[in-house]
Amino acid sequence: MLDLVFRVLSFAVGIFLIITTMLAAIRSFVLPRNESVLLNNWVFRALRYVFEQVTRLVHTYAQRDRVMSLYAPVSLVALPIVWLAVISVGFTGIYWALHEGSWLESYQLSGSSLLTLGTHKTRGPIITIFTFAEATMGLLLLTLLISYLPTMYQAFSRRELVVARLELRSSPGHSATDLVVWLNRSGSLQNDGVQWQAWEEWFVEIEETHTSLPILSFFRSPQPGRSWVTAAGIILDAAALIISTVPKPRSPDMEICFKAGCVAMNRVTRFFHDRAHAEPAQQPDDKDPPIEDPHRQDFMSACEQLQAAGLQLQPNLDQAWKTYHSLRSRYTEPLDFLARLTMSPDQKMIGNEQ
Repeated sequence: MLDLVFRVLSFAVGIFLIITTMLAAIRSFVLPRNESVLLNNWVFRALRYVFEQVTRLVHTYAQRDRVMSLYAPVSLVALPIVWLAVISVGFTGIYWALHEGSWLESYQLSGSSLLTLGTHKTRGPIITIFTFAEATMGLLLLTLLISYLPTMYQAFSRRELVVARLELRSSPGHSATDLVVWLNRSGSLQNDGVQWQAWEEWFVEIEETHTSLPILSFFRSPQPGRSWVTAAGIILDAAALIISTVPKPRSPDMEICFKAGCVAMNRVTRFFHDRAHAEPAQQPDDKDPPIEDPHRQDFMSACEQLQAAGLQLQPNLDQAWKTYHSLRSRYTEPLDFLARLTMSPDQKMIGNEQ
């Protein structure tokens, strides 16, 4: 009687593991929604812990970047291995519950079926059905991963193309101030919305791809000094700087881009951390910023650089600072969180701070 109870329990646990794993694969690669899958999270967190311990042994950012550049690819490869292992354990329990042999013999049959080796024969039609089902699941999981790899790398390439182009436009300091100066020099500060429309589309795609395929957030740029998080911060800070300090009529495309960027950064952050808001504030916060805010001096330095570049600024820079601080509060928290999460290089938001 006790043996029967154990076998029924083994069968039930096996079915549970198989269903859970298949649902994890479907929710990861087929369901077009930002689903948080527990099994995947365990894999990513375990590997993240290992990589973080390794980065403690190195001393420069270039070395840490080299180590962390392997995190996302290794995690992606490890994911189907874990899925196959869990399915193998589940079918092992099923074969043992159906009296196919000892635990070792059941595991050997499970491995042979899952990897389509055909080294073990089955007894009876029921076991044969389960072995065929296991072989089909193994092929399906590998096919899902292989078929979605091109999609992921296409999204990665589109993301990095914008990051690389932004680096050229924000040179030499790779800051929002440099970007605003370039926009003014190129004549696209008020009259050309093409650039802002391109960045708006980039933010919209970031929101969609980095929540439906969250591992994309951890794929690092080919160059150590680049980061999609840093690029997002530069674009948003440039928009906030223009809105708060430049009195001329501004492009409506820039305001839409700013809102799209706030929404994207908040929603990606919300996927990883529940304390972030899903939407940016619709109106600036009227609360005055603290007098000793360390970013105030950076803001004033940025205004000096803009004036030196020939831009006419708001006469009341104190009010401009309040507006800038209010706008920046919509995205600073999620941006800082994502920078820590992805170990992005230090951001130069405004001015030339190091």
